[in-house]
Amino acid sequence: MAIEAELKAIVRDPEGVLKQLEDRHGVGRVEVYRDTYYDAPDGSLMGADRELRIRTVHSSDDTRTVLTYKGARVDEASGSKPEAETRVEDAEAAHEIVRGLGFTPRIAFEKRCRNYSFQRDGRSLLATLVRVPELDDATFIEVETVAATEADLVSALTLVRMVLAELGISEIDLTNELYTDAVAAARPA
Repeated sequence: MAIEAELKAIVRDPEGVLKQLEDRHGVGRVEVYRDTYYDAPDGSLMGADRELRIRTVHSSDDTRTVLTYKGARVDEASGSKPEAETRVEDAEAAHEIVRGLGFTPRIAFEKRCRNYSFQRDGRSLLATLVRVPELDDATFIEVETVAATEADLVSALTLVRMVLAELGISEIDLTNELYTDAVAAARPA
């Protein structure tokens, strides 16, 4: 399974980072992600640092749904995980299948994203500016690429760090806190 080599950071100057991304990569794709994370009834999936997610992505000209499984982190510092993802034709059917297999929805939330796809050093990269309304509309940036193996992860993350640094994102702004954890903590008990 390929590894999503990704770093996430808090953005202290959202307008400045947006301008840099648009100057370098053109106008980003504006999309709203509606994510539902599922877990086993005993919490064993998330308890083992694994994720099962159904994401429906809405843009001005398209709606698509993606089923994603992420294995446990292979790199603690970045939080990078092996990932398998596929597009599904029918979102409701996907939810029914996952529930039918015994998984239960644990948390659902919305992310407002602006995506920039580009090539660098022979790799496809995706930079995403993210706002999660439940997190006081703080702005995050995610930069990701794919590492074919754990051995390839170091060079993939080096490139991701370089892209972030060029955007003025420093190492102290990096976070590996999951959105699921942050949103759960922000919700009343």
